Amino acid sequence: MYQNNSSDGTVSAVNDTIRSVAIVGSGVAGLTAGVLLQAQGHNVTLFEKSRGPGGRLSAKRVAGTSVDMGGQYFTVRNPNFLPFLRQHAGEQTVVPWQGQLGYQQDNGDWSEFPAEPRYVGAPRMTAISRGLSKGLNVKAHTRVARLNRDSRVKKWHLQDVDGQNLGAFDQVIITAPPAQARELLADSSAAQLAPELNTAVSQVLPCWAVAVKFSTNPWPRFQGARVANSPLFWVADNTSKPGRENVSDEPAAGHWWVLHATPEWTNAHVDDAPQQVVDALMAAFTELSGNAEPALETLTHRWLYARSDAGGEPQPGHLWFASEQLGLAGDWLSGGRIEGAYNSAVGLVNAIGGSEQA
Repeated sequence: MYQNNSSDGTVSAVNDTIRSVAIVGSGVAGLTAGVLLQAQGHNVTLFEKSRGPGGRLSAKRVAGTSVDMGGQYFTVRNPNFLPFLRQHAGEQTVVPWQGQLGYQQDNGDWSEFPAEPRYVGAPRMTAISRGLSKGLNVKAHTRVARLNRDSRVKKWHLQDVDGQNLGAFDQVIITAPPAQARELLADSSAAQLAPELNTAVSQVLPCWAVAVKFSTNPWPRFQGARVANSPLFWVADNTSKPGRENVSDEPAAGHWWVLHATPEWTNAHVDDAPQQVVDALMAAFTELSGNAEPALETLTHRWLYARSDAGGEPQPGHLWFASEQLGLAGDWLSGGRIEGAYNSAVGLVNAIGGSEQA
């Protein structure tokens, strides 16, 4: 048996009772918690409403390559994050992205992003989540709708949207976005905990994402840029990332860019038809780049829960309710970055172990 004793995600041997743990969601937080708890010897099951793990590490396959629709890259501040990914997701799935990134000032001038290593999954962001999920019991296409607590035997009984029983568990970890987590809690035996997430729900921002294929690179100046005074928040040359170069035999593979709208613009156009969104963001990108080349192909995705912005307020890192044997983890509890999801899960696993040894 193993116990995680520090924020670095390392484990050390201790005596403990084998537990059954249900994890709702299989993004970075859920997968990290699953890897650590399984390494401790516990029986872990992850429930994922989508077709596979990843959360906002989202990519869509297209002819000859793939495009990253969600998280674009990540940085590393916790020195244990990168070794964890390379150990559990695979050495070849995490690679540096050497792209030059620009930051636009409000007056229109440009400056470069701070020089620091930036990493992406290869050949797509989902390579990381796919790697982390290997060896874990992930139940895809399964939306958990209710959590019913049997206090007599101290077990959680999970049900899906059709009322089907998903099993009984000693503990539950929720790693869904806060709005979905609050809804799940409100429909469960832990409804009293739902108001704990009200502030977090208000801090999560939406994002319309559009991927565009051009015949040639329309804006070689940067490989990624944070944009000001525009419907665009972020643009990235997806083809510049390692592993995204065309791998097919098509003579004209094209060049893919990803465009992310600002939260304000997304909120104002959240119910627009996809083609309206494409037209508006393409017009903004044409103004930015000065290139009016038409799109050969487009993809869209509406992220209702794209990223968290706590406005500099301190965040708890994770939430653990020992009396209910229920916890929450996610980037929205720990800085809103991809690495924050890892830190949150590590902190929660530590808290669980600490409460059981107390």
